[in-house]
Amino acid sequence: MKFVLATRNSHKATELKRILEDLELECELLLVSDFPGAPEVEETETTFGGNALLKARALAKFTGLAAIADDSGICVDALNGDPGVLSARWSGATENVDQANLELVLEQISEVEEANRGAHFMCAAVAVFPDGTELVATGKMHGSLLRKPQGSNGFGYDPIFVPSGFSKTTAEMSSSEKDAISHRGMALNQLAHQISEVISKT
Repeated sequence: MKFVLATRNSHKATELKRILEDLELECELLLVSDFPGAPEVEETETTFGGNALLKARALAKFTGLAAIADDSGICVDALNGDPGVLSARWSGATENVDQANLELVLEQISEVEEANRGAHFMCAAVAVFPDGTELVATGKMHGSLLRKPQGSNGFGYDPIFVPSGFSKTTAEMSSSEKDAISHRGMALNQLAHQISEVISKT
C-alpha cells in the first residue's frame, strides 16, 4: 500500500519517514513534493488532531492515496500552554522561522524561575484512507526549558527542551535516541500499529 506524508516541512518529513521505516510498516512512503499542485492547507483548527486531519483529508482527496499527517507543538506551562497549535508560527516571522519562534519563547519566559520552566511537546498523528477510514494517535513528551539553546541535531524548539529524566536537549540527542522518547515517535508508533491492523483486513 502507498501512503503520502502530508507535510512540506523537510525536517519533519525526514523524521516521519525515518520513524515509520524503522517501525517496518509494510508500505511505500511518498512525499507531497511527488504530487505537483497538491493543495496548501491552512491549519485553522484549535487542536493538534484537528489540524492533522485537515491536512491528511485534503491530500488523500487530491492523490487518491492514503495520507499520513501530524501536527505537533510545544506547550509551555508558564505561558498557559502556549504556543500550542501556533508553535510553528508563534513569532509571525517569514524568515529563519524556527530561530525566531525559539527566541520569542525564551524572551517570554526570561524571568521565570527554573522550577517553573516546565513544558511538554504534543503530537497528533493521523492516517486518512480513500474509503474514509480515519485513524488518530497521540504522543506527549514532558520536560523543561533551558535559558540558552544547546545542540544542533534537531529543529524547532529542540535546542531548548530537556526531556524529563535527561540532562541534554533533544537537539543534543542522536536521531535514534530522540525517536525512542519523542512525542512524534510515540504517536507514530501507535499509528503504525493501527495502520497494520487496517492493512491486514484488506
